[in-house]
Amino acid sequence: MAIDEEITLKKLQIFQSFMALGNVARASEALGQSAVSVHRALRSLEDGLRCPLFKLDGRKLIPLATAYIFADHVKRILNECETGIRRTREAAGFTSPTMKLGGLYSLTVRTIPRVLAGLKTRRPALDIELTLGANRDLLGKLKDGQLDAIIIALGEPGNADLLTVPMFNDAILFAAPVNSPYATYSEIDLQAMRDEKFVAPSDEFAEYRDFVEAFQKAGFQPNIALHVGDIFSLMNFVSVGIGYALLPRRVGDFNPKIQLIPLGERYAISQHIGLVLPRNREREPNLLALSAECRLLGAEWSRY
Repeated sequence: MAIDEEITLKKLQIFQSFMALGNVARASEALGQSAVSVHRALRSLEDGLRCPLFKLDGRKLIPLATAYIFADHVKRILNECETGIRRTREAAGFTSPTMKLGGLYSLTVRTIPRVLAGLKTRRPALDIELTLGANRDLLGKLKDGQLDAIIIALGEPGNADLLTVPMFNDAILFAAPVNSPYATYSEIDLQAMRDEKFVAPSDEFAEYRDFVEAFQKAGFQPNIALHVGDIFSLMNFVSVGIGYALLPRRVGDFNPKIQLIPLGERYAISQHIGLVLPRNREREPNLLALSAECRLLGAEWSRY
């Protein structure tokens, strides 16, 4: 099916802005165009599509159901176009001056600051946009092209399109308030925890996968008092006695009111932290510098 000449990328951008902002006046202000030009572009899209997108309420355009359907597709079209332009320029050697890096909240104490400091030494002119989130969320953004690389807990199902650079392992420990009955224990036998309550992370977090694995080894389903959507709130709930938790060693610096105690050897679990990036972009100068810094940090920390 041929695309009508009335449908252009510029008009799609105008349409997207109108749908996001809700009226012609706001869209025209955001785009730096006159309201008449915006209105004319929206109406010409209807001509190109040969179906109505709006109804008139006085002088106001009201989106029909067709407009919302079209908006979903327009968003993908413009994202794909933007990604295609960026990747084409990068393939021609015009490397982006900005890197969009994703990372886990729990890596913000030592790992990510150290990586960023080293990367800025290697690439002083590089601007870095840092996005923090959960494992699953960051992987989704990487696959969609919203992020250039991510530092996460490895172990999600493999993807041939992604390259991983292992950095270090971090033990999963038993988290308790500093004044808990387990404060003097040198290690924790999870099987003795059947009657205790636990605070668990949401399932998009890597820590949830570790939580499930540990209790599978213990042979019982834990009593979960609360599911929490971020690591800082989870630690706060542990600190006031809502329940115990299983957390990586690195979060011990986040909250002085919790104590991390090793699990018994039979329940031992480690998170494998690493860099993940698109395989087809591994030779880009910025990502080469990031990979080198992550390998250097991993080699240094593996000695301890």
